[in-house]
Amino acid sequence: MTAPAAASNPLPPQVGIVVIGAGAAGIAAARRLMRPGLSVLVLEARDRVGGRAHTLRIQGEGLDMGCGWLHSADDNLLAGLVEGEGLTLDKSPPPWGNQAFNHESTAGEQDDFGQAFEAFEQRVAEAAARGEDRPASDLFEPDNPWNARLDAISGALNGARFAEVSTVDYDAYGDTGVNWRVREGYGRLIARLARAVDEVTVLDCGVQRIDRSGPLLRLETSRGELQARIVILTVPNSLIATEAVRIDPPVPALLEAVAGVPLGLASKMHMNVRGAQDFPVDSQLWTRRDTPQTGGYHLRPFGRPMIEGYFGADLAWGLEAEGQAALYDFAVTELVAALGSNMRRRLEPVAASSWGVDPFSRGAYSHALPGHAADRARLRTAIEDRIFLAGEATAPVYYGTAHGAWMEGERAARAALLALGLDPRTGPGDSEA
Repeated sequence: MTAPAAASNPLPPQVGIVVIGAGAAGIAAARRLMRPGLSVLVLEARDRVGGRAHTLRIQGEGLDMGCGWLHSADDNLLAGLVEGEGLTLDKSPPPWGNQAFNHESTAGEQDDFGQAFEAFEQRVAEAAARGEDRPASDLFEPDNPWNARLDAISGALNGARFAEVSTVDYDAYGDTGVNWRVREGYGRLIARLARAVDEVTVLDCGVQRIDRSGPLLRLETSRGELQARIVILTVPNSLIATEAVRIDPPVPALLEAVAGVPLGLASKMHMNVRGAQDFPVDSQLWTRRDTPQTGGYHLRPFGRPMIEGYFGADLAWGLEAEGQAALYDFAVTELVAALGSNMRRRLEPVAASSWGVDPFSRGAYSHALPGHAADRARLRTAIEDRIFLAGEATAPVYYGTAHGAWMEGERAARAALLALGLDPRTGPGDSEA
């Protein structure tokens, strides 16, 4: 029975384990839990699986609206699953080391920026080593001409400016420097991996409340009520913080922790470009360097006649609030200023992401606020040994990534099995099998 068929059936009155959310963490958890004798149900509010890993198929191409890079690919367990799912693993280098046209920056100036970024990160690492959980922007050099560019890149990396990013948390991120892609789309990989749990997945089923006052957890959903012995909660922190998914009675320590690790925002704008041969394949273009209110542009990804605009932090929040047309207009304005007025005639909008206004995400990926680096660990603390949180926000090293979320889903599943007195070793549906 496939997920759409399951969605048309009534919910069972009682389940052993309910996984809330069918993104990377939820899918990973459910795959590990699949075994004879254990009833498992995955409830997903959207009409699709994947969460913030979502690929649109447009013009015969897979366009990732959310995560698109297998970061730390040489230590990324999902990279090893790509080809087994019939997809293409692309190992060509990422664009961010290949600035196009030397726009506004000579090759020497680009080297200067690289050195400035390395020096900044070194200062952050030293502060983190001293236990100074403070705003990363405190480590900017006064009057450094690259500070605005550093903050623009923070919008892409963290979904927030460095003033909102903890030095300790930023330094904890694991990056091997190896970044690959799935040519057909990262979201398609996650969707294919979800097939293993189709029969226990119910779509269009949002959970509004988890009542923990009785011996069994009682879940109130858009499709009715059911009870569970254990819940694995994999929704974005933003939904817990706003109590769109409410745990009742409330857990103050949890609400404090999710407030300390909010979701930032990064938005994408995919565009067609005529005369694409004028642009270097898989190259990067940053235009302005005097303000963080600027986007980064990936020119000709995979050699396609396209440009992918990327906007982060407060810029992204503001543009999304105005609507997708505002994302396109901003991108066109920047590209015209950088490359000439004829760009206005050469560009055409294709698709834009809207994670900030999406009611099921309300942001893109997490960052710890200054003074709150320890809150990620607090998010991993089980509630009464029967409610377990998992997702990119609970990942200690690979936060903000799909594979970090996947690893956390597996971690929560193991903990849930132990809580039931079951063997947590790898099951038949797990990625390690």
